Amino acid sequence: MINSDEIREHMEVRAADGRHVGTVDHMDGTSRIKLTRTDSEDGKHHLIPLDWVDHVDAHVHLSKNADEVRSQWFAVN
Repeated sequence: MINSDEIREHMEVRAADGRHVGTVDHMDGTSRIKLTRTDSEDGKHHLIPLDWVDHVDAHVHLSKNADEVRSQWFAVN
């Protein structure tokens, strides 16, 4: 399981297919990552569950491809 302490602000978030899906704004509690809205096509923050994280190195790597992520994330203002 991924430790949320490994995830830092401004880390790039990449989908399983290698595509950029966002940049970490901050952790929303201990189970969700909030992405920056300045990096978003719709100008909103998006939340993704920590369960989607495959591993963390210099980037946050997800276990879903970019299309799946964008269709399943939760948008907030």
